[in-house]
Amino acid sequence: MSFSEYQLLSVLAQEMNMRKAAERLFVSQPALSQRLQTIEKEWQTKLFIRSQKGLSLTPAGESVVKFANEVIEKREKVKEEIQAMDSKVYGTLRIACASIVGQNWLPKVLKEFVRKYPHAKISLVTGWSSEILKALYDDHVHIGIVRGHSDWKGVKKHLFNDGLFLVDTEMNKLEQVIETDRPFIQFKSDSSYYQEIQDWWLRQFHTAPKRTIVVDQIETCKQMAFNGIGYAILPAITIQDTEKSIYKIPLLDEQDHPIERDTWLLGYEAAFELKQVQAFVELVQDFLPQ
Repeated sequence: MSFSEYQLLSVLAQEMNMRKAAERLFVSQPALSQRLQTIEKEWQTKLFIRSQKGLSLTPAGESVVKFANEVIEKREKVKEEIQAMDSKVYGTLRIACASIVGQNWLPKVLKEFVRKYPHAKISLVTGWSSEILKALYDDHVHIGIVRGHSDWKGVKKHLFNDGLFLVDTEMNKLEQVIETDRPFIQFKSDSSYYQEIQDWWLRQFHTAPKRTIVVDQIETCKQMAFNGIGYAILPAITIQDTEKSIYKIPLLDEQDHPIERDTWLLGYEAAFELKQVQAFVELVQDFLPQ
């Protein structure tokens, strides 16, 4: 099999749809179908089952696609090793980043990275910090950017911390939370963040909120609070430069110190030897609080 055929199988397995896969591969559907038939003839077995709903992998197909993905990943790593010998920054920078950071801080860093290193590529996935750590452990990414405490044993660089605030369009004092009938809007997050909020709430009010609304995304939570539907607890990184009509009440611990969330950059030693990773880490310094 040629490398392009490995890519073909990988894209088909990702899309599970001939039309979408053909669009990504810049070929016609008949041409894609013909190439798949040739590959299946070479393996002497069906790799995909076609139906009106799309494609599904056969057991043999799962094995072959896994092999194809391993070849693609190995080729990418070899390319990176070769390009690291050059003085220019090449290769793909693979980052897994906590969603909050990926939405609010990372874009401006990546914008400058793309401008400064036009030969480099970027692969970015976002999710909860627990998912970021798994991507690191599985060696799917070079760098992980996580929130909160982690027991990572490799390279660990502190980026910044930001406080937590109760935000609302009406209330400007914590005592008013007990009196209001408006809902507390929460967003789904990793367990450590959720537990931190729960512990603070119970220390402060000794009772559960009267009404709650739970949403999937922090941006949804933020927009609902900003539009006066209820109040929310949000990290400072999401409410910087917001309009003055929003009240922001800082959360304090038992010693009246601000409750803050740390953001960390993690990775293995070997990854930090790559030029594109070194370039990113150096660039990040320009975007950290002084």
